[in-house]
Amino acid sequence: MASYMFKRILTGVFSLFVLVSAAFFLTRLMPGSPFEVGNSLPSVQAEIEREYGLDRPLLEQYLHYLSNLLRGDLGISYKKPGVAVTDVIWRAFPVTCKIGSLAVLCSLVVGSVLGIWQAVTKRAAVYNGIFFVTILGSAVLNFVWGSLFVWLFGVKLKVLPVVGTSDWKSFLLPVLTMAIYPTCVVARLMRNGFGREMRKDYVVLARAKGLGTMWIVGVHILKNACLPVLQYMGPAAAFLLTGSFVVESIFNIPGLGREFVNSIANRDYTLILGLTVFMGAVVIGLNLLTDLLCAWLSPTTRVGMTGAGE
Repeated sequence: MASYMFKRILTGVFSLFVLVSAAFFLTRLMPGSPFEVGNSLPSVQAEIEREYGLDRPLLEQYLHYLSNLLRGDLGISYKKPGVAVTDVIWRAFPVTCKIGSLAVLCSLVVGSVLGIWQAVTKRAAVYNGIFFVTILGSAVLNFVWGSLFVWLFGVKLKVLPVVGTSDWKSFLLPVLTMAIYPTCVVARLMRNGFGREMRKDYVVLARAKGLGTMWIVGVHILKNACLPVLQYMGPAAAFLLTGSFVVESIFNIPGLGREFVNSIANRDYTLILGLTVFMGAVVIGLNLLTDLLCAWLSPTTRVGMTGAGE
């Protein structure tokens, strides 16, 4: 297990290095300059670029950025003079994290309940109803749901705010919009896993020993049935916690997603790179945590990871 963890951490660090390198050179390939403003004189623009070091050779800029990155310095925003990239991240991330965490929690709880209900029900209407809802929810894109919710609850009914994060009500629609798709995926995964586990011999044996249904479900079936859900929720949670660009734009939420979109539109190189590094680190960290959790829950997975079965 320790050996696997060490290998995964090395793989994550290397993946982050590749991501940073690719993002750095791709931003430099963007047409134009971050300091092109209106009718600014070329000489003024060139002087500003020299001040920020953009006149240096590309390789020198790259090595300088890596050196600063190793010290935890993500640089200063080009479009927000005097504002550090880390300050932008720490100001925007709590909002995105709150919405993403609520969406993850809703997805796990509602999706698991729907999946288990569909797996155990003997009523065709319930089974087909849940099946239809999960297919519809996963087929329609989140920007369509978001636009529909804005029109219905904000414009037509006027019962919920659709802009910003002023109070708890303003979180309802963004969380719902972000949670719909992962909820439907979790429901399908839980239905398949739970139904498969219920037919296995160890469940029949546990019932023959006189164990209660709640004990069998809680201790035995759920532990194995939730593995596919955990494997999916790792990258899904990373996506939700780092911000949905479309959802934050629809509801005008001052989170990481909106900052990232604005940084690209403004050619703010340092902010683009800083957000990329931060989001990449979150994705890699959550995937590593998910892998370790699955290995801890499943002995078979542990054997496959450590190579003990070879």
